[in-house]
Amino acid sequence: MKWLYIFLDKYRILCIKIQSKWELRRLCRAVQATALVRLGAPTPEEMGFCDDVYVKEIGGKKVTIFHQKDEDAAIATIILRSSTDSVLNDLERAIDDGVNCVKALCKDPKFVAGAGATEIELARQIQAFGEKTPGLDQYAIKKFGEALEIVPKVLAENAGRPFDEVISSLYASHASGKVTMGVQIEHEIEENIIDTVEGKIFDHLNTKKSALRLGADAAITVLRVDQLIMAKAAGGPKPPGA
Repeated sequence: MKWLYIFLDKYRILCIKIQSKWELRRLCRAVQATALVRLGAPTPEEMGFCDDVYVKEIGGKKVTIFHQKDEDAAIATIILRSSTDSVLNDLERAIDDGVNCVKALCKDPKFVAGAGATEIELARQIQAFGEKTPGLDQYAIKKFGEALEIVPKVLAENAGRPFDEVISSLYASHASGKVTMGVQIEHEIEENIIDTVEGKIFDHLNTKKSALRLGADAAITVLRVDQLIMAKAAGGPKPPGA
């Protein structure tokens, strides 16, 4: 390996050892290069480029930074620092949610009313549909609609507001045609509900659809497991004398 170091130093070539394939693919994407598995000179299309490459000490650890001055870079790195692990985990989750929201917006830029307004409107319409359904199915339909009240209920409780008054106010507003009314969480405002359009409170449509679908699937799975357990006789050894 000594001759390799002499060769690199002679021609002033930067050499970095990367043991992780994931980090190698990430670096290739950052500099717009192609990872080669063959020996030989790369083609101009396979070679990448970078504006600045330097070593910087962050938190007592030296890291190699590849800095692209172009704003349209293919990849970026966000460095988080905190005094405790819990705060650092909260920051990581917040950034992860923001990045995923932007990613979802690039695929489908559709929003629905937030602050529990969508759940209350769905609960109202589902329960109205259950009232018109004959037979025992109406009880399951109405309970499904009632379960959607948990979102505005939790929002009201976390905001320190009486959830029963909030739920009744939301149902009254939605019944009168104000389908964008949601839970008001600001403490300095006395009103329990707010117009989410005026307050610019929105939820992504695909996120809302996925949450409703996964929640229903989880409930159905639990009910199926409960039926299997109840239908099967209890196991274990028989008591003496049986």
